[in-house]
Amino acid sequence: MPPSDKEGEIRAYYRTLWQAWGPQHWWPARTRFEVIVGAYLTQNTAWTNVEKALANLREQRLLTVSAIRGARLSKLERLIRPSGYFRQKAKKLKTFVAFLDSNYGGSLTNLFAAPVNRLREQLLALNGVGPETADSILLYAGDHPVFVVDAYTRRILDRHQILPADSRYEEVRQLFERALSRLVDPRKSVDLPVAERFKPGGANHPPSPVSTAPRPPLAQVYNEMHGLLVGVGKSYCRKSQPRCDECPLRKFLPASK
Repeated sequence: MPPSDKEGEIRAYYRTLWQAWGPQHWWPARTRFEVIVGAYLTQNTAWTNVEKALANLREQRLLTVSAIRGARLSKLERLIRPSGYFRQKAKKLKTFVAFLDSNYGGSLTNLFAAPVNRLREQLLALNGVGPETADSILLYAGDHPVFVVDAYTRRILDRHQILPADSRYEEVRQLFERALSRLVDPRKSVDLPVAERFKPGGANHPPSPVSTAPRPPLAQVYNEMHGLLVGVGKSYCRKSQPRCDECPLRKFLPASK
């Protein structure tokens, strides 16, 4: 499939899923720091497990930079145990706070004011931060227009014969950014009908302070597209026993064409 056709198809996926499900309110969180903690905790586990760990941290008032800084490592491990790999993840959270302190005075405002390319390189240099975690932090906590690629995205692209599942992360990310950037007029809000906005479905979460905060239009499009693809991957484009006949994207499958 030529590059222009791939980009056009991705834009068609966005419009189709948006019409079906509306806004996904992803990432569900009360603060930007909670997003960052969640981005670490969600590695190699289901979101339901992350929610349990976040609830433990919230109950102990440990969802702030200063609280993580001052918490004993053993206590942190115990509280985030439901998320799995809890010893490694506790150390990673401590490493992030130390990085924030050393480079940005412990301030998330200073962190996200840094040039996005430099900040991405710094995040990727941290222990336990791969491209998906770094880009989740940049997009969902920092409101930077960086598309997040996950396993659901790769599976959908592979089954729709757009890109193989083992394509390089950057190839997938850049394809989505090229495609979706054409949906946005920088002088206006997202170019989609307002009347179609509040429909449950997909990976939809209840509105949260982070999900409803104003952000640049392009970051909003990337935000929504990732959430919409998560909804497809979780409910329809499953690793085993996919439910293609019920999926909103079924008309785009090669067999359907």
